[in-house]
Amino acid sequence: MAAPLTLLMIVAVTVRAVLFRSSLAELISERVEVVSPITAWKRVIEGLALLDLGVSPYSGDVFHETPLIIYLFHFLVDYAEITFMLADVVTAAALYAAAKDYNKQVFRKQKFALEADRYPPDCLELIRTPLEMHYVPLKVAMFYLLNPFTILSCVAKSTCGLNNMVISLFILCTVKGNVLLSAIFLCLATYQSVYPLTLCAPAMLYLMQRQYIPVNLRRVSFWWFVVQYLFMYLGSLFVLVCLSFFLLGSWDYMPSVYGFILSVPDLTPNIGLFWYFFAEMFEHFRLFFLCVFQINVFFYTIPLSIKLKEHPVFLIFMQLAVISIFKSYPTVGDVALYMAFLPLWSHLHRFLRNIFLVSCVLLACSALFPVLWHLWIYAGSANSNFYYAITLLFNVAQILLVSDYFYAFLRREHHLTYGLYLKKKDGSEATLVLK
Repeated sequence: MAAPLTLLMIVAVTVRAVLFRSSLAELISERVEVVSPITAWKRVIEGLALLDLGVSPYSGDVFHETPLIIYLFHFLVDYAEITFMLADVVTAAALYAAAKDYNKQVFRKQKFALEADRYPPDCLELIRTPLEMHYVPLKVAMFYLLNPFTILSCVAKSTCGLNNMVISLFILCTVKGNVLLSAIFLCLATYQSVYPLTLCAPAMLYLMQRQYIPVNLRRVSFWWFVVQYLFMYLGSLFVLVCLSFFLLGSWDYMPSVYGFILSVPDLTPNIGLFWYFFAEMFEHFRLFFLCVFQINVFFYTIPLSIKLKEHPVFLIFMQLAVISIFKSYPTVGDVALYMAFLPLWSHLHRFLRNIFLVSCVLLACSALFPVLWHLWIYAGSANSNFYYAITLLFNVAQILLVSDYFYAFLRREHHLTYGLYLKKKDGSEATLVLK
């Protein structure tokens, strides 16, 4: 499998290198679907210019990335293209390794369940075969590296690519069972953007499974593990925050980075739900609806964790999707990360209900984004309502996609427990309704 993966990486890097040298690179870097006020490369360059002049990059309202990012590019600014291409390659390699290790564990559990005769006889066709699972890791890497959203994000030099790399390394360390590195990379992801905090729950659930610690609030072992993980996570976060302070000599970055993410002062159009709503919002209602919108990302963590406590990897997929839909400044790079997991759930296709419709809507929206933007900004024959309508449709399609996979996953698990062909008491065929 190493040769196909290497070939895939060479093709992906070649495509990116060609686009970097084309006239499209500047156009892509201006697209509001690809970059946001936080991840835009032009803002990083502006921050570097201020830093070189001895002025705090957070003194104005231009730069909103973290101090570690600006100091990283202070040394790598001349190698920015290589850095972003390397970030994509590392992300794909981490996702590939994580998918491979996860498949091994799934196959092992499935084998034990078959030997223990836990599956009903009529659901053996739902059992995953080694041949079916063999190419899944390569497909995961391919879905990330060759996804147009990922390519556009890389060519635009959006710092979203670096965030994706950190999250993918966190997933890899979690799947491998390395508690310390999992906590450190999750801390880095949270430091970059507040929202990955919600990944703490699936990480702890998975690591407890690896160590055979029961998820029971009455067990001391459960609370001891939670305390250990949170100590490593919060300790790493404390070190990063202090390091940022020592690099800058002030706390200016706190309101400029985290305050900016949470308060959403910049209403530049993007593929998210915030900008249009708050542009039309009366100022005295703003705080209330800001809390309502922001709480969406965090609200679903508890119910999803309860429902999927036995399946933390699928929970990670669900949380990444929720973050990409409901975060304040999303880009297509965020969408590409959770879409890379879709091959991992290819065995759910027989239970998906709306996949064709949702796929068509996502493709149509992706094509209409630049068209409606041109009609609004350049031609003047449309207005912001047109662009927000397609944005709203794009997010509805994402919600339908994720909820469809959630339904399919739960239905398959139900069939593995109770059988594929359910019967009523009178012997007639039963209809499965999930509530």
